Amino acid sequence: MTQQRLVGRSVLITGGGSGIGRAAAKACLEEGAAVVIAGRREARLQETARELGNPDRLAFRACDVSDPEQVSQLVAWASQRMGRIDILVNNAGMNIKRRAVRELTPESWRQIMEANLDGAFYCIQAVLPQMLERRDGLIINISSTAGKRANPLGGGAYCAAKAGMAFLSHTLGIEEKDTGIRCTVIFPGEVDTPILENRPQPITEEHRRRILQPEDVASAVLFVATLPARASVPELIIKPTTQPYG
Repeated sequence: MTQQRLVGRSVLITGGGSGIGRAAAKACLEEGAAVVIAGRREARLQETARELGNPDRLAFRACDVSDPEQVSQLVAWASQRMGRIDILVNNAGMNIKRRAVRELTPESWRQIMEANLDGAFYCIQAVLPQMLERRDGLIINISSTAGKRANPLGGGAYCAAKAGMAFLSHTLGIEEKDTGIRCTVIFPGEVDTPILENRPQPITEEHRRRILQPEDVASAVLFVATLPARASVPELIIKPTTQPYG
């Protein structure tokens, strides 16, 4: 039997009720980790927890990451539940149908920034003190190729938020390189997740089958999470074979 590589490690995953977050939780559980999944919809989290099983090592809590007070409470609760947080996976995010710059409003711009960028900062800020105290910790930020290559597919606000998430990640990694804190930003291309339901134009089932599946990105998360503390991956790009990049 293959040795589980995350035994004794604890993982907090935002946006953990579906898509990439759910797949990452499943992968970490299979490697022996204790996992807390968080998301806005408690019913979805409950359903995911039931499907994944492992109630002794999997817990969930509803949290809107755009609210710093809720994030603070989540991190305190998860830390008490698991003893500490070794790995933070910032996966929560959203997009809207009316995403062209000419269609954005101050309200919709703020909504996208809060969900995709502000929330990641709040989570990092909440877990960082305990990681610094231990001089050990890993933060994995799920961005998007939209944060690398701006395009109308993601929309102006989403591209800006995901690019901001990447630079936040890189800056933190440089600042804390001597304190044992590692930071990775993963840039997935198109992934078959519920966020596709908010595309301006519906996509076909054939298209969904061609693009990345959540498990593909979860494998990238697991690769980073199982590296020794001496090894750091600043960024990782993963995309569908059929999606251009350049």
